[in-house]
Order: sequence, then structure tokens, then C-alpha cells
Amino acid sequence: MSKRQALVAVSVAVWLIAVVGGLSLLSKYSLAPGVAGSPSSRWPVASRLARGTNAAHLVMVVHPHCPCSRASIGELAMLMAREQGHLQASVVFVEPPGFAGSWAKTDLWASAGLIPGVTRVIDDGREARLFSAATSGQTMVYDADGRLRFTGGITVARGHFGDNEGVESIAMILDDRRPARNSTVAKTPVYGCALFDSVHSSTSKVSCPR
Repeated sequence: MSKRQALVAVSVAVWLIAVVGGLSLLSKYSLAPGVAGSPSSRWPVASRLARGTNAAHLVMVVHPHCPCSRASIGELAMLMAREQGHLQASVVFVEPPGFAGSWAKTDLWASAGLIPGVTRVIDDGREARLFSAATSGQTMVYDADGRLRFTGGITVARGHFGDNEGVESIAMILDDRRPARNSTVAKTPVYGCALFDSVHSSTSKVSCPR
């Protein structure tokens, strides 16, 4: 083997190692869940969200600039189309103080507005904390009696569409295939960017890239 051939072989080997390493890191990141909040077992009485009593109500909390949450909004659109009349939904967009105006009205805001049965809300962090949301895309489902039945994410990974345990769990709840017990709450991982700098922070600063 000539020196030139050896150099090419080494270059190809280094390139392959870099590609495999990069793909491994990307896969690890996409499958790393965010911090899961612990919502109240009953609908928060201090919440200003309008909740009907004739159907289950879904609350999704979103960072308006989180790229991972495009998949969450997409999955919500398909879920709402499938469960027409059986599910109401509020999508809460967190907008920190000082970012008023059009900051929260991103493509995610526009996409959520196209989903029948969905109400969009701009939130300064108050509602997000009431529902103990820490990661963009965190979703809660409360039944018509105000009991928490589901909390978690409705995507299979960060920014990935496809069949997932979250949507299936919600469908089972709405189809009455899962008994309604106070102690039975379906939970799934949440894949998205952090809503706040720290789960325990008293500020509304958001740390998702924007």
C-alpha cells in the first residue's frame, strides 16, 4: 500500500469514527427525557384556564421557541382529530416578563391555532407552575371530574413523530379501557427543552435555545 493509499484509508477511518460518534451523541440526546413535573391530582383551583365539565381536558405547556415541541403539537393535532367531542385542550405558551409582543407567537403558536378544539394561552409562568410543568411539551389530562389521569409527553423522542406510549395512554383513558382510580395516573417521559432555568427557580427565565 502506497503512502497516499494509507493516508486515504486513515482519513476514511477517522471520518467514519466521527460520523458514528456524532450519530451516537445525537441519538443519546434525542432519547434523553426532560425533567418531569408532578402535577396536582386534582385540577388546580387557582387556574384561570377554562375547563368544561362534560369532557376530559388536556393541558400542554410549551416553550414557543422549542424546536422539539413541533412534534408535540403535531401529535396533539392527530389526537384531537381522532378524539373529536371527547377531549378539550389548552396549549399554554410560556412567555417570560419582558418578552411581550410577538415573541410567543411563533410557528408553534400558529400550528396550535389550526387544531380544532384547542385554546391557546400566553402565560407568564403562572399556569405552568400551577400545573408543575418543567419541560416543554409536558401534557396533563384531567377527566370531567377534574381528576388527573395522565401526565407526561406525547412523543417517542425529542422532535420525533410516530406511535408513542403517551398518545396510546390518553386514547385508552378516553375509551374507558383504563379504570378511573384516584391512584391510577398514566405517566410517560417528556422530551423537550427546559421551560425554566431551574425547576426550583422563582423566575420565569427560559433556557430553551431561541
